[in-house]
Amino acid sequence: MPGTTLRAVLGLVPRSRPGSLPEVELADRGVSVDREHLAAYDRVCGFRLSDRLPATYPHVLAFPLSMRLLTDPGFPFPAIGLVHVANAITLHRPLTAGLRFDLTVQAVNLRPHDRGRQFDVVASARVDGETVWESVSTYLSRSGSPDGVRREWEPPTATATWRVPARTGVDYAAVSGDRNPIHTSRLGARLFGFPRTIAHGMWSQARCLAALEGRLPDAYTVDVRFKQPILLPATVHFACRDGDFQLFGRRPYLAGHITPA
Repeated sequence: MPGTTLRAVLGLVPRSRPGSLPEVELADRGVSVDREHLAAYDRVCGFRLSDRLPATYPHVLAFPLSMRLLTDPGFPFPAIGLVHVANAITLHRPLTAGLRFDLTVQAVNLRPHDRGRQFDVVASARVDGETVWESVSTYLSRSGSPDGVRREWEPPTATATWRVPARTGVDYAAVSGDRNPIHTSRLGARLFGFPRTIAHGMWSQARCLAALEGRLPDAYTVDVRFKQPILLPATVHFACRDGDFQLFGRRPYLAGHITPA
């Protein structure tokens, strides 16, 4: 998806900041799953190789639509520089690789934030007219400074520890299409204030769900808040209890909750 990456880079050019999001819904009908691509995604994220789709996989299918939306010249915020702060996915039933999906994406709910403005990118997947998957990704366009207050955080007891290799950003970019340079290039990361490349938030979320394979209900909602970036390479710890889970090191990276749907 190099064309999309170029459009995102061009999105660094300043643009006007109107007070509303474009009232448009992008759609792609009859989207199929490439099983080789699914297998590659499973390997990168730690899932078992299977025809069953991880709950995070349709996000990858819908990503080209999301990028078309965010990199459109009329969109009020540049795509590069947006901070992915949260994601909520609802899986309504088990999904398999043989299905064809009708995908839609739209941006909604522009609202103020103490560090700028937030909005949601809402994606959905339908099969034969039935909504089978939904996602709400919350993005922050920063225009203010952090409040400088360090919040207290007590690390939980880890149930697993993983080594995250330096090339995780490159590997996930290859299967997701998200080639933001903060994930794939040390120089690109430095341009945005990171000493090294950082892991994708959606990789982190997928890796946590992979750790819970076999224990998840057939239909559920997973709600995640991305706390701090994972600088690569890294050693991270995972903890899960009563539907709540965290990914952390010396600081929290991700906090999530799973609710049966």
